[in-house]
Amino acid sequence: MSLISLEETITIALSVKDRHESAKWYESMLGFEAIYHADEAGWSELATRTAGVTLGLGEHTKPAPGNCVPVFGIADLDTSRQKLEQAGVTFDGETDVVEGMVKTATFFDPDGNALMLAEDLTKAS
Repeated sequence: MSLISLEETITIALSVKDRHESAKWYESMLGFEAIYHADEAGWSELATRTAGVTLGLGEHTKPAPGNCVPVFGIADLDTSRQKLEQAGVTFDGETDVVEGMVKTATFFDPDGNALMLAEDLTKAS
């Protein structure tokens, strides 16, 4: 039994120089399909060929090649974060919120690998 309950989704987040160009590459080379481009947030998402798995492209002026962050979907980020913190899990700062879009929090495994939780705010009633 796990401490928190993840949804059946995962987004693999990569940092890239140009999200739109990268999206075209993933579409033509791997057959992925663009879901959306959130230009105001510097973020794009593509559907992969695997159910529940998306590729997220975060635009950065100096991307960090090889820096891949698994982003796990979760229904209640605040409660889950609290449970993980109480269990000694370290988070990288405060929870980030893009109003009406997403709430995210980055945390680390025992070896310092970055992982992220994301609550989809577009599903909120």
